[in-house]
Amino acid sequence: MGRTIRRAARATLHLLVAAALAFGLYLFITVLLITAIGTVAVVGAWMLPETVLLIRRIAGAKRALTAAWTGRRIPEAYQPVTGTLRERLRTAVRDPGTLTDLRWTAASYVYGALLFAALPLWPLGLVVDGVWCGLLRREAVVLPLIARLADLEARWSQALLKPSPQALLAARVEELAATRADAIAAHGAELRRIERDLHDGAQARLVALSMRIGLAQRAYDRDPGAARKLLADAQDQAEEALTELRQVVRGIHPPILTDRGLVGAVRALAAGWGSPRSSEAESGGGLEVTVRVDGGLEQGPRAPAAVEAAAYFAVAEALTNAAKHSGSRRATVQLERVPRGLRAVVQDEGMGGADEKDGTGLLGIRRRVAAMDGEVTVTSPQGGPTMIAVELPCVW
Repeated sequence: MGRTIRRAARATLHLLVAAALAFGLYLFITVLLITAIGTVAVVGAWMLPETVLLIRRIAGAKRALTAAWTGRRIPEAYQPVTGTLRERLRTAVRDPGTLTDLRWTAASYVYGALLFAALPLWPLGLVVDGVWCGLLRREAVVLPLIARLADLEARWSQALLKPSPQALLAARVEELAATRADAIAAHGAELRRIERDLHDGAQARLVALSMRIGLAQRAYDRDPGAARKLLADAQDQAEEALTELRQVVRGIHPPILTDRGLVGAVRALAAGWGSPRSSEAESGGGLEVTVRVDGGLEQGPRAPAAVEAAAYFAVAEALTNAAKHSGSRRATVQLERVPRGLRAVVQDEGMGGADEKDGTGLLGIRRRVAAMDGEVTVTSPQGGPTMIAVELPCVW
């Protein structure tokens, strides 16, 4: 009985807030009328975009209220109201989300008053269910009706506030356009990095190598000892140039990723972080990395090469952040195969507070993953821990 009363009270509170919102919409009719008159008269046309934005905020509050009751988020799909007055007017009128919000507003004038159907059930329910449950030990029959009214109100709100297919398509086009721009920017930055590494590193060493070999050729007849020393220096420079070329190749697509797959490559990466001889460990301190693999990722088929590369570089960048910025000595990498793709989660035990604006590489991760139509979730409260979750879609 106590559980039934608590659920009925929660449902009543939900209906009460919904009724208050509906009452506010009744008062909002005045704003709608003034906006309509001003738009027809042209002089008040500037009010239309502002009114549409206000309706969006009210509808957003209703979405949040419904999601709190049902536990299911209602997505939003709006076109941004920006630009000149003409552009703002065009967007406000043509956006499919505007019609969706107006339709919900009109319907709220009717079903927003379900609270008045729920209030009489309380005295009746306390008497009937008190006897029915207390004396006869049966299930309550009246008070659960209040929760059903709240469910009905939430279902109507979900149906009315759900974006239309046209709005979802428009939002998807906007998202793909932004993703494409980020992918182009990331690709350009990657090409510039490769060019810089080749020009400042391997190319400079190869030029010095050619000069030393030339000097050794000239000194060979008159001073064989000096020639041998120049050749020894040239061999050292050749090895250094080869090492830098290998690093550039690993930056494009690590060979270990092709040979061992994502799991083997990440385990090798984790072992490298734990080695005090690695340059990263020397700069950021040793990082003990634990790799966990779930979901049959090792036994099943491999993900596409592009997906594995994106996941590998995301994990590598996240571990670099953990070593340099978090102050943590331990990190965990979890790789799992999910029904819709591949998921990689990197978590450290550091101080948290990671911010994409601080140049910590999170923006690069997000751009690389967005190019694969994936998602990045960063959770980093002050005091830690920091968790970076990457989910990449693919067909297994």
